Amino acid sequence: MPGLVRKLLIFAAVDGLILQPAPPRNHTPTTQQAIKIDYRGNVKPLLKDRREEDTAPVALEAHGIIGLLKVATSFFLISISGREPVAQICGNSIFKITDVALIPLSSQSDAQLALTAAREHVQRHIKTPSEDEDASESETDDNDTLSVTDSIVDAGPDTTLEQVKDPVTEQKAPVERKTSVAEDVIQKKGVYGRFAERWFSKKGWSTESRRVQGLSSEEDLATTNNQIGVESSVPEESTRSVTDSNDNGIPTSGENEREAVSPEEIPKALEGQKDSTTMALLPKILRTTKLYFGSGNFFFSYDYDLSRGIGQQQADSNLPLFLQSDPLYFWNQHILSPFIDAGQHNFVLPVIQGFVGQRAFSIKPPESGSSSAIIDPASTADDIQLQSWREQISDSNSDSGRPDPKVGSSSGKDFLLTLISRRSVKRAGLRYLRRGVDDEGNAANSVETEQILSPATWETSRDKIFSFTQYRGSIPLFFSQSPYSLKPQVNTWGTTETNAKAFKRHFTDLGARYGSIYCASLVDKHGTEAKIGEAYEQHVKSLNRDGGLDGQGKELGFEWFDFHYVCRGMRFENVARLMATLGPFLKSTGWTEISDDAIVKTQTGILRTNCMDCLDRTNVVQSACARTALEAQLSEEGFHIDLQHDPSTNWFNTLWADNGDAISRQYAGTAALKGDFTRTRKRQITGALTDFGLTLTRYYNNIVNDFFTQAVIDYILGRATDAIFAEFEADMKSSDYFIDVRKVREAAIERCEGIVIEDKDEDLIAGWTLSVPTSANKLKTATFEEAVLLLTNKAVYFCRLDWGTEKVREFERIDLDLIDGIARGVYITSTLAQRHTDAKKNVGFILRYRVHPGSELVRRNTRSIDSRERGEPQDKPAKGQTEDTGRFLAFKALPPCSSVTSADSNEIQDDEMSVVKDICEEIARVANKARRHGPASGESIVSQDNGDTTATIHELVVEEKDIISLVDAKKSTGYLEQLGYSLKKLVWA
Repeated sequence: MPGLVRKLLIFAAVDGLILQPAPPRNHTPTTQQAIKIDYRGNVKPLLKDRREEDTAPVALEAHGIIGLLKVATSFFLISISGREPVAQICGNSIFKITDVALIPLSSQSDAQLALTAAREHVQRHIKTPSEDEDASESETDDNDTLSVTDSIVDAGPDTTLEQVKDPVTEQKAPVERKTSVAEDVIQKKGVYGRFAERWFSKKGWSTESRRVQGLSSEEDLATTNNQIGVESSVPEESTRSVTDSNDNGIPTSGENEREAVSPEEIPKALEGQKDSTTMALLPKILRTTKLYFGSGNFFFSYDYDLSRGIGQQQADSNLPLFLQSDPLYFWNQHILSPFIDAGQHNFVLPVIQGFVGQRAFSIKPPESGSSSAIIDPASTADDIQLQSWREQISDSNSDSGRPDPKVGSSSGKDFLLTLISRRSVKRAGLRYLRRGVDDEGNAANSVETEQILSPATWETSRDKIFSFTQYRGSIPLFFSQSPYSLKPQVNTWGTTETNAKAFKRHFTDLGARYGSIYCASLVDKHGTEAKIGEAYEQHVKSLNRDGGLDGQGKELGFEWFDFHYVCRGMRFENVARLMATLGPFLKSTGWTEISDDAIVKTQTGILRTNCMDCLDRTNVVQSACARTALEAQLSEEGFHIDLQHDPSTNWFNTLWADNGDAISRQYAGTAALKGDFTRTRKRQITGALTDFGLTLTRYYNNIVNDFFTQAVIDYILGRATDAIFAEFEADMKSSDYFIDVRKVREAAIERCEGIVIEDKDEDLIAGWTLSVPTSANKLKTATFEEAVLLLTNKAVYFCRLDWGTEKVREFERIDLDLIDGIARGVYITSTLAQRHTDAKKNVGFILRYRVHPGSELVRRNTRSIDSRERGEPQDKPAKGQTEDTGRFLAFKALPPCSSVTSADSNEIQDDEMSVVKDICEEIARVANKARRHGPASGESIVSQDNGDTTATIHELVVEEKDIISLVDAKKSTGYLEQLGYSLKKLVWA
């Protein structure tokens, strides 16, 4: 496998950013590997030796590149500025990303300021202990480095968006220093952390210690900087890092206050058309991106493919690591595409989102005749590895082999337990904004969790490696829940056939990946969850009746376990009832087993667990299944332990609780509920109170933070264009396009055609979906809805649909000869957001027509779920009055395409103005043609001229006229409406 750049120096040149791989010690830099990213975002190899040029005096040392973020016409390089080792697998280190730096590609000065700020930010925050920590406790030995297999750290810092400084608008005033360096470092070395401790220790920083910490030695940095033209000292004009920039590495200037930044200031040297709304939200986009990637939820390795299980690793492959990675878990694939397209594969570092944790433990044989082994929870990975090395040396110097722990070794046996959770990039996002399934069969919150049991040395010549995999994912049906309720109702969508199609596709793909599938549904059988739980069970039965997973009778296993009812009263130990049911399936599908570097056994199926969120209840059940698998695997090795009741095995519970907390933070914004039971196997009142607080925090995130974060996630993954930020600014929310909108609209047109057109001689010419007021004969209502307009050779049909049930709710037929006029123009219905007031995007038309007295205007479908009488006063005249012969329907153009990308997103589509123009001209053309061939109603259109009766055809002409102008829209917008939007924007944005 081609080597990846493990460490690089980033510095700003006149014509772009230079990414120079940091060479090994005592080696000259290989300039042929360096690349340049110009200030237009183009990635190119560095063809010219730049070492002798007077380049930027500041270089940022990075551990890898996450990608290149493009927002409107701005580019930002996202690099890994902080990492932490969390595990080692087969001798390969696994790292967690703890901090990232965003470097703007706008100009050399801006990039240089950002690099300086990011560099000093790294120096201030690496290994900094708390300020109140006692100095004596901070003193550590020079060899005290972080073990890659020590106890698991938290999944990420509990940081909110509000706690992160604005990367553009946060401005700082120069700080006047009133203390000496000696006072700062000697008396307050706790503030400065391990750096100060090392400086004033007797041993200082050793070269090897710096290397283990991921740092370069001073001589290495000096040598490299001199070779690439980077001076070791920073000139006076470039020492504004702290005072003129913030912790995010984005340059700022001015006074110490927050103020609005105009779009022209961000950044400076840009070309092309700017979306002012997106540029205004740029500081929040950058802040959210930095927080997202630096949250401790992303992991990577330079040598090991984290996206695949240990049994799927490609040994001795010549392919780059990113080509070996599973696209389903490759989170930065989209933003790394500029490097991939440029062929710079050495800089393409795949990262996954999820969790990686590892725990070393030792099993000693029992001292008495007991059949249970004793767990040594105090063992660390360093101790185990050191002992293993000593044993290997002893084996090489003696004729007899190492004693087999299975037959009574006094030293016992050492193991590593590794836990890897991989979140899918498909239907990725946050709790209430991504539920259920999409039309491609992708379920929300899909996570594959692999538990690996291995010897500490990862040697398989004498020992075995076991891998047990589980899966969690949302119920694979179309449903949603409102984030504005503490106990939201379940809203289902679509017909049975629509759900069945997505349901089958989901399990077909899952079966192709894992084999046999058994579903454990933990939702309630009563209350709000019962509706979706029953639908889930019915679709499983239908799928099995229709041939199962493969169409040849392979059934989908299913068990509905009402977790809350069975475990009511905090009796979570009742989960054992479910385990008794799942036992036969788990035993039959087994696990993957590796011996002598070969796979001798493969897991043939997977347990799919879900509750409503696939978080809290799912964590409890998955940890129980993992416990059962681990006990069986150790039993196969000759050890019999009790992970359920033995207090020395609490590390296992903690490892799985950390995994549950990490997945929960990524989906719901807080740690998992019921975490006390997962950690201690006991449910207490304090845990219930903690869960209540977490529930309130989740509620706040659901209605405030999640909408914008979801937009950023969709954009980073390439699921949306930057127009999604304009959508957010307009409505303070992001939409869930679980089905391709264009497919839905095309299907709606076909459905309406089959229902409303009854005349066999009537041919459909065209159909459109448009936005309309909820009441006819009105230009503006409190809400608008999508409707279908059909044009035939005899009439137009206006159809309102129940989109949730895919049924036509009501429709109206208008003969072509009854159309009196068409007017098109600006149609502004709101002035709250900039997108609402754009005259080019807010256009529509009015269709004026006459009706026959006594005719039925609107036909309603009484079988529709929403078949209530809508707008009755508008359809029937008041008693004693004649039928109103002057009516109109107002239509507003929908955006030509969604902000969410699709497979055919490259198709050129007309804008709103062109769509409205084409619709009006087509209706006028067909109507005039029908009139010239005779009125569709059978009546004569005549006029009297000097006593002679002559037929006169009234041509239908499209009139250019504003429907609602900007001035009129402002007059109709009330103060309360403006105040409500302003307050919402203040909180949301």
